[in-house]
Amino acid sequence: MKANFDSIINNNKPVIVDFHALWCGPCKAQSPVLKELAMELNDKIRVIKIDVDQNKEIAARYQIQSVPTIMIFKNSNIIYKQSGVHSKSQLMNILKNNL
Repeated sequence: MKANFDSIINNNKPVIVDFHALWCGPCKAQSPVLKELAMELNDKIRVIKIDVDQNKEIAARYQIQSVPTIMIFKNSNIIYKQSGVHSKSQLMNILKNNL
């Protein structure tokens, strides 16, 4: 996954990474928000989900301490990182300068 992850985040359009876990209640609340955002912005962004239990190396590399944590990458650069559930409007505000 590591090589694939690196190629995914090395993209000219923003890549939203949802670090989550299957046992995490708030993560389940975050998922529909990200799906709605992905449908609305269609080809302007990419959304991927990383299960921290299945991808411990990637989670450790980005020092993921709690889930959900949202990170946004553009051209492999971190443009945003914050844990907690995000609303669609919060994510739109973050993305507006990076689309």
